[in-house]
Amino acid sequence: MSTRIAFLKGHGTENDFVIVPDPENALDLTPAAVAALCDRRAGIGGDGVLHVVRSAAHAEARGMAAEAEWFMDYRNGDGSIAEMCGNGVRVFARYLQYAGHVTEGDIAVATRGGVKNVHIAKDGDVTVGMGSARLPQGDVTVSVGERSWPARNVNMGNPHAVAFVDDLAHAGDLLAPPPFSPATAYPDGVNVEFVVDRGPRHVAMRVHERGSGETRSCGTGACAVAVAAARRDGADPAVTGTPATYTVDVPGGRLLITERPDGEIEMTGPAVIVAEGEIDAEWLEMAVR
Repeated sequence: MSTRIAFLKGHGTENDFVIVPDPENALDLTPAAVAALCDRRAGIGGDGVLHVVRSAAHAEARGMAAEAEWFMDYRNGDGSIAEMCGNGVRVFARYLQYAGHVTEGDIAVATRGGVKNVHIAKDGDVTVGMGSARLPQGDVTVSVGERSWPARNVNMGNPHAVAFVDDLAHAGDLLAPPPFSPATAYPDGVNVEFVVDRGPRHVAMRVHERGSGETRSCGTGACAVAVAAARRDGADPAVTGTPATYTVDVPGGRLLITERPDGEIEMTGPAVIVAEGEIDAEWLEMAVR
């Protein structure tokens, strides 16, 4: 009899994930296995994999086990490892609630970007404390075809280049990573956000996520966009002393981003579990050959 591997499918503003519960870190999720799971035609399909592991059972998270019982071992759709995924943390928390590991209220989740504080509200929305942004110095340019734009370099535990454009269609098909310069700005690649204004403190964005292509949403990207917009608008909370809240529309829905004067950023949005089932381990083994 073949071995069965449990999985679930979830999304946050249509940024979708294959969830693989593995509390004791017993599964060998190779990059090829992750890519096979995320394949939208031959696999389950997703922008990435949320590997659910107890912090104490994972070498990268053991040092955070005293603060957070659970570690989000996040992988991009191509199998590469990412530091953080904002929408992923919300869906991860929703899974923990769905599985009975946690209840409504405040929980802590370990990630490669550090421990994230999460609040599961009664109305269903999930708020994640995303930490603070770093704004590396230096000019950055991103381009699509013949067009190019200056971009704000924002690091949310992973790197972002935020470009304000006149029309989201100018981002093109986003099938390939948009070129950027200088190359030294992002030695490990970058998530690129294209942003237009919709109203006062209200923007819309499209994003190319490194390792996944264009996604329907990107939580860290939405935070980076809000930070860049606040600096552009003269609304830096560290300067004004007042929190700055931006509504950020993504193709898959809407996120609310608040940056506080102390630099801490909170992201609020939906998180949904849509299905659960089992993977045939033999299929997965064959898929990666």
